[in-house]
Amino acid sequence: MTDPARRFLLVGLTGGIATGKSTVSGMLRDLGCVVIDADVLAREVVEPGAPAFREIVAEFGPEVVQPDGTLDRKRLGSVVFADAARRRRLEAITHPAIRASFAARLQSLVEQRFTGIVIFDAAVMIESGNYKTMDRLVVVATDPETQRSRLMARDGIGPEDASRRVASQMPLAEKVKLADYVIDNSGDRLATVARVREVHAALVADARHRDPRPSPRTFGP
Repeated sequence: MTDPARRFLLVGLTGGIATGKSTVSGMLRDLGCVVIDADVLAREVVEPGAPAFREIVAEFGPEVVQPDGTLDRKRLGSVVFADAARRRRLEAITHPAIRASFAARLQSLVEQRFTGIVIFDAAVMIESGNYKTMDRLVVVATDPETQRSRLMARDGIGPEDASRRVASQMPLAEKVKLADYVIDNSGDRLATVARVREVHAALVADARHRDPRPSPRTFGP
């Protein structure tokens, strides 16, 4: 059950690779939303001295630590992406820490009696099932050709590699089906700004009329 003391609207923001989710997140922040970025949480929980950092070093060895004492995320990634069991072990260490950090951020906002909009920006929110705990879900989408072109330009890769990376993710069309609001980022920046403002206005209205005791969000089987 959602915390009845929570007065803000909790909005999940997700999309696909190279759809412009981070751009939209920044626009929503500029409009006054509080943004909690899952990637930032993931970096914070593995900072030197954090419990998750110590667990990772104990599990994967000192070779995943850089000379400056911070985690060598690239080296660790090469290890876990080559071994599903090792990846699951890493997730077992980091995911509880990320969830605890996220819960602490929300609790702080509850204690501040915040009444606006909180955006949780997470790339795999739908895949993980976390979208079911959001009050609303916003998906940033583009047409397939734009997505591939932007990915090629961003990462300096060829069309075949770009297509493989896109294909490795949950199809955008499936994410869009679950969305309360879709922001099409296929066009120019001005078009995206206009659509973000439309969605923000709708979310403000949703927040104003929010039931203080809503049932958890579900989308069926």
